Amino acid sequence: MSILESINSPADLRALAPDQLRTVSDEIRNYILETMSRVGGHTGASLGAVELAVALHYAFDTPKDRLVWDVGHQAYAHKILTGRRELLPTIKSYGGISGFLRRDESEYDTFGAGHASTSLSAALGMAIARDRKGEDYHVVALIGDASLAGGMAMEAINQAGHLKSRLIVVLNDNEMSIAPAVGALTGYLNRIRGAHGYHRFKDEVEGKLLAIPSVGERLHHAAKTMKDFVAAAVLPGALVSELGFKYIGYVDGHNPRALVAALNEAKQIKDGPVIVHALTTKGKGFPQTEQETEPDYYRWHATGPFDLQTGIAIKSSSKAPTYTAVFGDVLCELMEKDPKVVALTAAMPDGTGVCKALEKFPDRSFDVGIAEQHCVTFAAGMSCEGLKPVCAIYSTFLQRGFDQVIHDVCIQELNVKFCLDRGGVAGGDGQTHHGLLDIAYLRAVPNMIVMAPKDEGEMRDMLYTMLEHVGPAAMRYPRGNGIGADITRQPELLEIGKGEILRDGGEIAIVAYGAMVHPSLEAAEQLAKERIETTVVNARFVKPLDAPLLLALARTKRLIVTVEEAYLAGGFGSAVLELLEENGLQDKVRVVRMGIPDRLITHGDAKLLLAKYGLDADGIYNRVKESIEVLDERRAKPNRVIS
Repeated sequence: MSILESINSPADLRALAPDQLRTVSDEIRNYILETMSRVGGHTGASLGAVELAVALHYAFDTPKDRLVWDVGHQAYAHKILTGRRELLPTIKSYGGISGFLRRDESEYDTFGAGHASTSLSAALGMAIARDRKGEDYHVVALIGDASLAGGMAMEAINQAGHLKSRLIVVLNDNEMSIAPAVGALTGYLNRIRGAHGYHRFKDEVEGKLLAIPSVGERLHHAAKTMKDFVAAAVLPGALVSELGFKYIGYVDGHNPRALVAALNEAKQIKDGPVIVHALTTKGKGFPQTEQETEPDYYRWHATGPFDLQTGIAIKSSSKAPTYTAVFGDVLCELMEKDPKVVALTAAMPDGTGVCKALEKFPDRSFDVGIAEQHCVTFAAGMSCEGLKPVCAIYSTFLQRGFDQVIHDVCIQELNVKFCLDRGGVAGGDGQTHHGLLDIAYLRAVPNMIVMAPKDEGEMRDMLYTMLEHVGPAAMRYPRGNGIGADITRQPELLEIGKGEILRDGGEIAIVAYGAMVHPSLEAAEQLAKERIETTVVNARFVKPLDAPLLLALARTKRLIVTVEEAYLAGGFGSAVLELLEENGLQDKVRVVRMGIPDRLITHGDAKLLLAKYGLDADGIYNRVKESIEVLDERRAKPNRVIS
């Protein structure tokens, strides 16, 4: 039996001898690789943090000591060590464990994490609460070098240095985020890595001074002031010291015994926060393909199933390109034609398709790192000087820049475009990554135009239309493959606020928004087989709505069904109801809204989740049929109240 098979909790790990930690780490890495090769997941980040997880649970008395992970996609080894080893093959699947941290999943997940740069703020809050209650335990925050550049993390560092509460920060420094890390802070960390000569010299001098009989201790004390002065002059780590942190590093992040020694040293520091700087390799142990001349970090970061020997991905059976790939292509086409168009993303160049623009137009494309707020205002500044910035950001991540969208873009009516990938159900990444709020939070903002394409072909038209329009505009589109729509023709200019009737007839209208259009057409085909004719409308815009079309439907139909892949509260259906109320038609037609109810949506296959909430062809068909039956019953018994 392997050592790993005997570990069902961190207490079992802490019963091992220190020289067994390397073996345990190797077994965990192999288990992650074998499992991810079958089911896929956030492979690269977790492979790089294996020894960190082992050392942290070995050095600290978890869960009494609080361990706060940043993001969570680096925490697979943590899950394995905390009683979820046998559940790892279910990760990100419906009914299985989450790919991120969830407080309701394990007492060892002290803070839920799906977005970056949160661990320091949360851990500092826990440390202050501990001190206020007069309790005694360690609080440890683990954060990556790219996440450290996030605004929240820097704000937390500033506060922690001021409060001087006892807090341990472990910096997982792999020079990477999802893509190569960018920014001045990356260069700063590189300079700390380069300071090992000073550290080695300092250690040698200290050792020799202390070895001098009788006077060694006094000489060592006298030299401390000069040593600190020299350090402040030559070490980038002086910045850490000036912010009120002690600094331990750097440490080989793949040496469990060295990590445990550094963590035990950090535990002895009682008079303020300390940073333990660990150097790791993202994707450590991932099989490299023969064709690779340089590591493909994005491929390692989040993988589908892959060949365990070669690392080559097992391709999807779909022949249609992804929305992300189509977006990247049309963005480059339009940048070729218009030199004023610039592309921006926030640490997700591959995930948003902006990688193509970065390669083709390096002087007009920008990856700002994990800094969505900065990205939005950075774009606003560009717009002030006549450029046409396109911000490609996941729907769920743009939530972080919401105030900037309002204050810095829309109030000033600046010409910034927002392209929201992962609009709708995001699948296995779950509740922190589903893009279900963007309709509600964007349509509420004055001066904003909000749209969604029915397929990848119309997405090309919409990006072109956005760039021709002067003013703020946003487009959302789903994760995954398109439907195989024509993407070879030139993009066409759409009329702002104009929907299209795709199917006409009958007393029923299905008005669908975005990716729900084609399932609605399929449902209409099913209904037609039962002699129920329906009008199907591609709304295209939620702001402005096609008021003439919708009001005409309200006057001529007895049932309107709105369909959206988003939360119903404040969504597209709500916008339609508001329009009818404003025009005194709210009692003229029955409106049924289909979308996501007011609850958190778990992780799982996107098609399964959409079917669960009735947002597929069968679900739309059934809801229309049920609504017709209710109307018919009301017509037959007008005096009876039907709930």
